[in-house]
Amino acid sequence: MPQQAKEREGFLKAIFQPRKICAARTAAILFFWTLLALASPVAQTVKFKHVVVILQENRTPDNIFGSNPNFEPGVDIATSGLNSKGETIPLIPMPLETCFDLNHSHTAYVIAYDNGKMDGADKNTTQPGKGCVVPPLPQYRYVDNSTGLVQPYFDIAKQYGWANRMYQTNQGPSYSAHQFFIAGTSAPTTYSKLFVSGNPVKEPAGCTATPDNTVAVIDPDGDETTNPPIYPCFEHPTLPDVLNDAGITWKYYSQWTDSIWNAPNSIRHMCEAKENKNGGLDCTGRDFMNNDVIGSHRVLKDIKECKLAQVSWVTPTHEESDHPRMTDGRGPAWVASVVNALGANPACAGTGEEYWKDTAIFITWDDWGGFYDHVKPLRQGQPNGWGRGFTYGFRVPLLVVSAYTPAGFVENAEHDSGSLLKFIETNFSPPGKPLGLIGPGIYADAYDDNSLQAFFTLKSPRPFKPIHVNFYFRFFLLEQEDRGRRVFEEMARCGMGCWF
Repeated sequence: MPQQAKEREGFLKAIFQPRKICAARTAAILFFWTLLALASPVAQTVKFKHVVVILQENRTPDNIFGSNPNFEPGVDIATSGLNSKGETIPLIPMPLETCFDLNHSHTAYVIAYDNGKMDGADKNTTQPGKGCVVPPLPQYRYVDNSTGLVQPYFDIAKQYGWANRMYQTNQGPSYSAHQFFIAGTSAPTTYSKLFVSGNPVKEPAGCTATPDNTVAVIDPDGDETTNPPIYPCFEHPTLPDVLNDAGITWKYYSQWTDSIWNAPNSIRHMCEAKENKNGGLDCTGRDFMNNDVIGSHRVLKDIKECKLAQVSWVTPTHEESDHPRMTDGRGPAWVASVVNALGANPACAGTGEEYWKDTAIFITWDDWGGFYDHVKPLRQGQPNGWGRGFTYGFRVPLLVVSAYTPAGFVENAEHDSGSLLKFIETNFSPPGKPLGLIGPGIYADAYDDNSLQAFFTLKSPRPFKPIHVNFYFRFFLLEQEDRGRRVFEEMARCGMGCWF
């Protein structure tokens, strides 16, 4: 038996019950997964040439959309939450830009979840900056929209699609969350029952980290202390591997090479770290050099120049991320600028392709950020044992945009990062032959029923209607050194209303 097959069977023996497994049962399991991959509850009317996944940071639906909980009929947004004393706490406004962060580690998840009672958020801790005064009960807050700062998010949801039940796959912070978005797992190795559960103790992160850098791992019992921390460089299959095998182009946009938000940096075969002349490490792998684009704003340039890959992951800068204690409030304008760039881009010279008619856009947030949300997580792991101890987490928003999405569409199926992976696998597959599953076929993409197809039911494309922003999107196209020189010139010409 080949080594990979032995590893696969050993893994199945370890996670499936009963403990004894036979070839017939393995075949039955794989057959079931194949049927699941091919099944779809709603017929998608179009195959997209491009899929763009825009990742923002650290918000729940109750938090980022709580200023207008009834913005569309059917949306599920709460106006209050429970605390550890059983009291009902009204959610009150807070600015998008804050001087503090909330703990959003796995420990914070366990405390807030409180064995399913969903009443422990008030026990969560904060991480304030120097001189910061943290308001009372910061966990029970929604983002103030009195100035229209987050209105682009509402407008996107109202003009296109909103998912009531999008869950974070992992129960922890950004580093592991981003691994799930490209691979459906944060396991250190292909068949490991452990998951990387936290953020590295310092940056740089990933396979270019210094030798003393480590990250916590968690076991199926939810224990982060039994196993020692590991170096933040992993080796397992990813969706980009599946895309490479099928000849499908992809790009991952990140502001920094070694950020915790740059997921490919932490995959050994994608990074292929080598020592540089200064004694540090650089990623030199073909995947990384060809497809990992440093500079988040470069996605706008690629759109403008008709160089958009078939699959794109777009991560933000700190300022545009919505991340507490990092963002300066321009996140909604940034997201709307990417949507507007795709929607308004003229037909590409030579090919005549119109991105608006050919692109599905998914906008989501990587984790809950420590804020209260009233909806109980999807489940604790899968019935077969996969993910036990670390999946699934709290809700995060999901907005779905395309020319084939009905306006104001609100959907109630259950989704997670694996849903986005499955959609990509199915969208780019030949008829009746899905591209995936990723690796051994037991990662997050394996459990999704591809119900995201319900967002794409119009038989003909809708014309694009730009998302209004009080912030000129061409600002994002400027190179960083030009931005500082031209910002005051632009403000003087247009006035403060064009910025915030």
